[in-house]
Amino acid sequence: MLSIISGKRVSELDKSFIQAKGISSLDLMENAALSFCDWYYGQFPYIDQSMYFFCGPGNNGGDGLAIARLLSNSVEKITLVYFKEVEDCSKDYQSNFYRLPKKVEKIHIDDFDFAIGNSAIIVDCIFGVGINRPVEGKYKEAIEKLIGIDADKISVDIPSGIPADTVLEGEAFNADFTITFQFPKLSLLFPEHAEYTGKIEILDIGISNDFLKKFAEQRFFVEEEDIPSLHKQFHNFSHKGDYGKVLLLGGSTGKVGAILLASKAALRTGSGLVSSLIPNEERIILQIAIPVVMVYTFEDFESFNDFDAIGIGPGWGGNVDISFFENLLCSYSKPMVIDADGLNALARNPKLMNSIPKNSILTPHLKEFERLVGACKNHRERIDKAKDFSVQYGIYLVLKGAFTCISCPDGNQYFNSTGNKYIATAGSGDVLTGMITSILGQGYSSLNAAICGVYHHGLAGELASKKLRRGLIASDIIKKIPETYRLMGIE
Repeated sequence: MLSIISGKRVSELDKSFIQAKGISSLDLMENAALSFCDWYYGQFPYIDQSMYFFCGPGNNGGDGLAIARLLSNSVEKITLVYFKEVEDCSKDYQSNFYRLPKKVEKIHIDDFDFAIGNSAIIVDCIFGVGINRPVEGKYKEAIEKLIGIDADKISVDIPSGIPADTVLEGEAFNADFTITFQFPKLSLLFPEHAEYTGKIEILDIGISNDFLKKFAEQRFFVEEEDIPSLHKQFHNFSHKGDYGKVLLLGGSTGKVGAILLASKAALRTGSGLVSSLIPNEERIILQIAIPVVMVYTFEDFESFNDFDAIGIGPGWGGNVDISFFENLLCSYSKPMVIDADGLNALARNPKLMNSIPKNSILTPHLKEFERLVGACKNHRERIDKAKDFSVQYGIYLVLKGAFTCISCPDGNQYFNSTGNKYIATAGSGDVLTGMITSILGQGYSSLNAAICGVYHHGLAGELASKKLRRGLIASDIIKKIPETYRLMGIE
C-alpha cells in the first residue's frame, strides 16, 4: 500500500532519498520527467500538437522544464511561459532552463497573449505541493485565463493553487489529468477538488514504499497489488461452513429490495450460507427472488449467535425497535456490519454506540456520517472526525464515496482506488454491506474484510460500467463480483 505523505514532509522525503541513493535532486527531477513522458506518449500518441508549459519559479516549474526538454525531441511545437527571470528561480529550475533546446519558444507571462487553440495541450507546472495560501497576482490572473481555454490540460503533481493536505481557498487550475508522483497527495482525494483534478494518475519515480513508510502519517492508498495477500486461501476439501454463515437484517415493508441486494451480493462474494431476517409480509418476495437464501421473520427467529457475521440496516426503515436493536448489539459478541437505517438508529440513539461489538464495521455515506458526528465544513474535517470516531469506539468506519476512506481503531486510514461515478446509484451501498458481511463471515479480520469488500465493490462497478455507463444499476455490480476475483487470480 502506498503511504500518503503530507505536503510539508515531501521536501524532507526527497532530500532523504537523494542522500540515501547518492543521487542529485536534478536526477530525481529527471526521473519524474521521464515517467511523465512515458505516460504522455501512451495518452497522446500524436506529435503534431502544440504544447504550452506554464512554469512557476520553484521545483514544480523545474519539473515542467525537464518534461518540455524531453518532449521537444518528438513534439512539433513547445512553448514555455515563465513567470520570473531565471536568476530568481530555484537552482534546479535554473539548471533545466539552461538545458532547453533552442526550438522551445520562451515567453514571459507579461508578454503572452493566451491565444491558445483548443487542439493544444496546456501543462500546468506553476505551483506544487508547497503552496499553503491562495494564489494571487500574476499567478492568479494566469490561472483564471487558463480556466477559460478549451484545451486538454495536464497538471504536474497537483493542480496549481490546491494545497497538499487541506481544502482549496481561492482559485486553482482545472486539469483534465493530474499526474502525481509516487503517491497521491491527500487533497487530491477530496470531493471539493474533483472539478480541478480530472483523472488522477500516480507515476513511479523510483522511491520504494518501504522508503515512503519512514515518512508515513497513518494514511495509505490501496492498490490492486495489495488485495490478493489479504484474502484467505481455501482448498478442495473446504465445505460451505468454511465459507461462513451470515445473516442480513432489514427489509421493512416496501424496502425488501435493499436486503435482497445485500443477500445476493453476499452469495456472489462467496458466503457458504446466507440468511435474511425480514418482516413476515415480505418473505415470499425474497424466497422467490433468491431461493438459496434462508429467510427468517422476527416472529420465528431464535438466536443471533449461530452466525459468523451479521449485517444490519439495509431497508430496515425509520421505525426501528430500539430495544430489539440494543439487545442484538449486547448479545452478539463478534464484529458486525451496520449500514443505512441501522446507522440512522444509532444517530437517533447515541447511547447505543457503546454497545456495538468492538471491531465492528460501520458503512455510512457522507450524510449518514454527519448524522452520527455533526456537520463538517469540508472533507478534511470529515476524515479527521472519522479517525477520532473509530478510535473512540473501537470500530472500523467505511466513509463511502470516491476514494472511500476506511478509518481504524488504531488511527490508520486506508483510501480505496477503485470505483467511479457510475456506481453512485440506489442500492449500491446495500451491495457493499452484503459483500463486507460475507467476507467478515468467511473468517477475515475486520480490517481485511473492509479493505477487500470496498476494493472488490469498486472494481465490480468499474467492470459493469464499461458498457452500461449511466444505465448501471446495483444488481449489475453484483453480476461482476466473481470477475473481480478472477482478474486478480484469487481462488
